[in-house]
Amino acid sequence: MRLINQRPSKGAQIVLACLPFVLLGLAYLIGSAVRLADNPADKLLPSLQSMGRMIEVMALTPDRRTGDYLLWGDTLASLGRLWAGLGIATALALCLGLGIGVLPVARAVLSPFVAFVSMVPPLALLPILFIVLGLGEVSKIALIVIGVAPILARDLSLAALALPREQIVKAETLSASTWLIALRVVLPQIMPRLLDSLRLQLGPAFLFLIAAEAISSDQGLGYRIFLVRRYLSMDVIFPYVIWITLLAVVMDQGLRLLRRRLYPWTELEGAR
Repeated sequence: MRLINQRPSKGAQIVLACLPFVLLGLAYLIGSAVRLADNPADKLLPSLQSMGRMIEVMALTPDRRTGDYLLWGDTLASLGRLWAGLGIATALALCLGLGIGVLPVARAVLSPFVAFVSMVPPLALLPILFIVLGLGEVSKIALIVIGVAPILARDLSLAALALPREQIVKAETLSASTWLIALRVVLPQIMPRLLDSLRLQLGPAFLFLIAAEAISSDQGLGYRIFLVRRYLSMDVIFPYVIWITLLAVVMDQGLRLLRRRLYPWTELEGAR
């Protein structure tokens, strides 16, 4: 039997999925044990006990100066910025993508501009955003919007243009207006694509957020990582990186479940 036709069982899939994580964990434990055996004060690969103590300090112990729990305060601050940026980017991309995909005039005017903006490195605009919009929340949210919205808009417009032309023609023969076609024919079919595209943009969105917080912020996950790096506090950095990854995974799976709940027929199409 060819490898392309070999499908692992359910149990084998679980084992194979866990294998890379187990190997990575073992590699870290071995590397940490070797370095700490040579130098107990080594900070590059801290022990699990050391990271556990710092998690307790950051997540379960109030800060002496502010009385806040630092991990949860940083998480709420970062998620507020992230969700605001993704919400604005999604709404903007949906309007642009739908307009470009449905209206030829809008396509002629906006498609080249959106394609051009999507090629601009968002992090290169960060100093400009800080100068123009200031060092507050607006510039951080704007960076996420600029980095995510053009990509989403291009993807949605391509999805709209890929719909069979026969559907538009049939709707026109039933006297449907342009806006009715856009809202009742095109929009429901590109919404699953929007959720998939949003899942793919979670990683870049977190990158833009952390970069902005690292440069100018007094609270946030990215701010905390870059604050403690000057002390080589890897026992704080590693848990924060893992926590950011877990947040992204939870959001990704939430969007996946939302797509499955709202558009179950797309799961059937993907299984064919």
